[in-house]
Amino acid sequence: MEVSRRNQPSPAQHGIRSFVALGDSFTEGLNDHRPGGGFIGWADRVAEVLAAQTPDFRYANLAIRGKLVHDVIEEQIGPAIAMAPDLVSIAVGGNDILRRANVDRLAEHFDEGVARLRDAGCRVLIFTGFDPQAFPVIRLLRGRIATYNMHLRAIADDRGCAVVDLWSMRVLCDPRAWSADRLHLTAEGHRRIALRTLAVLGVPIEDDWRSPLQTTDPELAAQAVSGASWLTARREDARWARQYAMPWVRRRLSGTSSGDGLPPKRPELLPVP
Repeated sequence: MEVSRRNQPSPAQHGIRSFVALGDSFTEGLNDHRPGGGFIGWADRVAEVLAAQTPDFRYANLAIRGKLVHDVIEEQIGPAIAMAPDLVSIAVGGNDILRRANVDRLAEHFDEGVARLRDAGCRVLIFTGFDPQAFPVIRLLRGRIATYNMHLRAIADDRGCAVVDLWSMRVLCDPRAWSADRLHLTAEGHRRIALRTLAVLGVPIEDDWRSPLQTTDPELAAQAVSGASWLTARREDARWARQYAMPWVRRRLSGTSSGDGLPPKRPELLPVP
């Protein structure tokens, strides 16, 4: 990610020499494709900027697609604490809300994980859910996501955590920031969240995450055209249901997850190339 180095804080100012990212597909980086295979994602993009400032910077990403809150708390918190990082990000809950989980109990479990991280001396960065108003079907969950977000903000306030508020990012209400599955960001969407995250961490940058999306990127241009008419939009809805919603329902009924058997992409704190 191209970011100006001018007037950026020294490592002593932002105090981040190690970073561990926890969560699900959002933090794993789907669908921000890396040339040659794999995914980049907002967390990798943030790590690259921090590494450019700090020669001994190290980064791990334990996030795996499909994970639920209890998965992250039970499988990722312990290994993260063992690494003793300066910064831990945690973003999870979307898959639980899709499964109609009780958001109040969900937040209680999330709080338990954050408390463990804070008790271990980690600086914690929490992400709210985004506003799904731009998408049919998914926007039916808007009230539940908003309630969960209020819990997350209360947890952050009580535990002394920073918050990246995705709900307030109006640029993410543009469907062109999202992949065809309507659940995962495009590369540009991940870049905008990386910019917002750096701003929350106090790392000045020249690019503005608020600026409207452009259509010079072929994928964004195609999505802009696809929303040109009501009929086209309904055809897109039907295609989305066949290609993405039904496979998700089948996995849900069979008790399987898209992340079953997958390892984290960066399980150890290592320097960033």
